[in-house]
Amino acid sequence: MRLSLLFLFSFYASLASAQSHHLSGTVRSKDGRVIPFASIYVTTIKKGTSTNAEGSFNLPLLTGEYQITASAVGYRSQTQPITLNKDQTLYFNLEEERYQLEEVVIGNQEDPAYVIIRKAIKQRPIHLNESGPYRAQVYIKGLQRMLKAPKKFLGMNIDDMGQEMGLDSNRRGIIYLSESQSNITVNPPKGFREEMISSKVSGNNRAFSFNRAADLQLNFYENLQAIVDGLSSRHFVSPIADNALNYYRYTYLGQTKENGLTIHKIKVIPKRKAEPLYKGDLYIIEGSWRIHSLNLVLDKDAGINLVDTLTIKQLFNPISPNCWLPGNIQLNFTAGLLGFRIAGYFIAFYENYHLLDSIDKKQFKETLHIAKGINEKDSAYWALNRPIPLSSEEKMDYQKKDSLQQRRSSKSYLDSLDRKNNRFKPTRFLLGGYGYRDRYRQSYFYAGAPASAFLFNTVEGLAINYPLSYSKQLDSTLNRYLRIQGRIRYGFSNRHLNGNLGISFPIQHHQLYLAGGSDVLDLNNRGSVSPLLNGVYTLFLGENYLKLYEKTFGTAQWTHTLPGNIRINAGIEWARRHALSNSTDYTFWDRNRHKLTSNNPLLPNDDTPIFGDNEAATFTVGASYNFSNRYETYPQGKRYLPSPYPTFSIQYTKGIPDLLGSDVDYDLLATSLTKTDNNLGLYGKISYTLSAGKFLNRTQTYYPDFRHFNGNQILIVDQQLTSFLGLGYYRYSTPNAYIEAHTEYNVSGLLTSKVPLLRKLKLEELVGLHYLHTSELDQYGELHLGLQWKAIRLMYSRSFSTSSALDKQNYIRIGIKLF
Repeated sequence: MRLSLLFLFSFYASLASAQSHHLSGTVRSKDGRVIPFASIYVTTIKKGTSTNAEGSFNLPLLTGEYQITASAVGYRSQTQPITLNKDQTLYFNLEEERYQLEEVVIGNQEDPAYVIIRKAIKQRPIHLNESGPYRAQVYIKGLQRMLKAPKKFLGMNIDDMGQEMGLDSNRRGIIYLSESQSNITVNPPKGFREEMISSKVSGNNRAFSFNRAADLQLNFYENLQAIVDGLSSRHFVSPIADNALNYYRYTYLGQTKENGLTIHKIKVIPKRKAEPLYKGDLYIIEGSWRIHSLNLVLDKDAGINLVDTLTIKQLFNPISPNCWLPGNIQLNFTAGLLGFRIAGYFIAFYENYHLLDSIDKKQFKETLHIAKGINEKDSAYWALNRPIPLSSEEKMDYQKKDSLQQRRSSKSYLDSLDRKNNRFKPTRFLLGGYGYRDRYRQSYFYAGAPASAFLFNTVEGLAINYPLSYSKQLDSTLNRYLRIQGRIRYGFSNRHLNGNLGISFPIQHHQLYLAGGSDVLDLNNRGSVSPLLNGVYTLFLGENYLKLYEKTFGTAQWTHTLPGNIRINAGIEWARRHALSNSTDYTFWDRNRHKLTSNNPLLPNDDTPIFGDNEAATFTVGASYNFSNRYETYPQGKRYLPSPYPTFSIQYTKGIPDLLGSDVDYDLLATSLTKTDNNLGLYGKISYTLSAGKFLNRTQTYYPDFRHFNGNQILIVDQQLTSFLGLGYYRYSTPNAYIEAHTEYNVSGLLTSKVPLLRKLKLEELVGLHYLHTSELDQYGELHLGLQWKAIRLMYSRSFSTSSALDKQNYIRIGIKLF
């Protein structure tokens, strides 16, 4: 009996000792200001949390004795011992860190910061890999807040939109709030895998958080950091990169003692403006010369895009005596454009580090895994598992927007919203088209804008090419759609009516596309001059470059992605093709009419059709592979990441004689290697493409079957990577073998950023080379030099050719993205 009582007593005593309690509290400065996102860390068990925006924290711990440390960048850490046997509140009042200069003898030598930085640079490769492989948990919170917004924008009532977004009457408030939890596995320096285990977005219970641990995995022990796509065309230089002394100046601000360590504070100053460089403070530990913490800023002087300022704060914690890893990292940003002003942050908190002896590197092929249902965790789950407590504003945002979400999901609300937004407004229809949305059935109908549907050419005269489309979401989880698109085209001069309809839809993991009808098409199937620019040049200058033909067709296409990211496609088409002639010689000024040419590009002064009427049945099969073995997994399937290698494509086209009266008989084999925007870190980016092909059989071909090239003959060009800047649109198309190559190097401001009057424009320097070889043209090449500002570029081009038919030519071109 005594043994039984003793056993029960021991059992309940062990339960009591293992009971979990809540340690809560606040972190403030000595003058009473809250310190948001301060680190709360329990050294003995390698566990911790962070304060929220109001300086409050909540940390569940088992009964026991602990040393609790509160730290924040710029403040002296404070440690308090506690004996925890019940819920307890703990208050921290941190002093601003004071760094003593008198302990360092400066004399007449260089600033002592340089000695410290050189030692940190020397130790950088060691600290980059010292942890070895490890696992950890990451909690990320993202918040964006509208600070200012106009009442109207582009005819839209921002007050109405603000109510839908949960803003107040002044159009201010939280516009995005999300949380996520992930397990990460890391094998420094590049191996990274994330498994998101929970996700929550305020006001949208179907969405997944934009938060990604990989996006916040900033490692300043690497020479360069990419940070956010689009933030800069060049990577940013770490203050302790191997070549950092070429980019930064340093000032020693003093040293302090913390937990037996001497920490040096160093001011980081960029040597030049408009370079991808940080400014701010770096904290280095004496002896190990590792980063203790940092507070760095990127602003307009760094030539950044998207935002006005980005502040990066990072604090490291000791995981073992010789290994420090991030405890938290915080990105704060502000941005403004066209009367809007927003600010926000992303905070990542790391805990439960486990250092590993070895790791299977194959697992890093999957960089992100998001399983179905992780965005369905209820509020009870988050209350128990959220390491950083919500602020009162965040709690209110969740409550308000979750209730709005329930209301928004009802059919009556969605119908009322659609009734309001689906009202027909003549002016808006004329300039922007008309859309009719049924949110409950997840369908959308769109009728194009009449103002943008009109065009002019010498074949049809004034013509309208009017688009209609319909889409319906079939599966919200897999994000699959049924899409129907059609066009009605009528030429008022040649009085030809054409219309076509296409439908695309998924069948499991396959995509099918069916289309048929008639259309007026460019003789160059890779596109020549845009219809808009052709109309302008024809009407104002009498230069009608676009050459057209009419096609009645039916086609079926199939695409599928095989395991390993090999994409395959096949298609079959039957078409009746008819050459067209000019039907009008109208220009705004009669003196320009004599400059108009026929619709036959090979005989500009003769209206003889370039080909006779024919019927063509063709079969095409192809495959492409980008050598990428890294992918992300979502509930709707895999998404392969861009590869550092070029994409290889191969395609075979067979012109099938006698099938349904087909007149064509040819075999074309084509291959290509393409890589766009290959980032070179500090030195910009390069794009290139190489293609080659051969007609293995050309028993019967017509001009539309030829291999065409993307030429240009006018001042303004919608330039693509495969564009020649001075080659004729149609003359050099070939039914024989060809080799084509293009490359463009975007120097990304490496030179112009050093010129004070130019650096504010954020100009990007361009160097391009283009090459073409055919039996008709022999050797043809172009060199272009240019400057790009946003989507506009000014280029000088010079062409070279071994053909006697072409002389060396110089061109000035203005590149602009029209669509």
